[in-house]
Amino acid sequence: MKIKNGFVLREIAGSSVIIPVGERVITFKGMLMPNETGSFIWQKLMSDITYDDLLSAILDEYEVDETTARADLDAFLAEAREIGALEE
Repeated sequence: MKIKNGFVLREIAGSSVIIPVGERVITFKGMLMPNETGSFIWQKLMSDITYDDLLSAILDEYEVDETTARADLDAFLAEAREIGALEE
């Protein structure tokens, strides 16, 4: 899975934002403001990565148990799917 073309992660005034670009601006109006973990996940999703590898990367990067990491990852992926940003 990976992020579809048409969305970018940018740093603006010290905060991360995900904004649509190109034709995505027409269908997705607005922006998302992920927290640090969300930004980390987004960056990992810029290249094709499996769910298990993504979960492992989160566990390696943060001091979190697997149950919490899996729940947070699932919530983030659900939101990315909802806005049409995830290619699976």
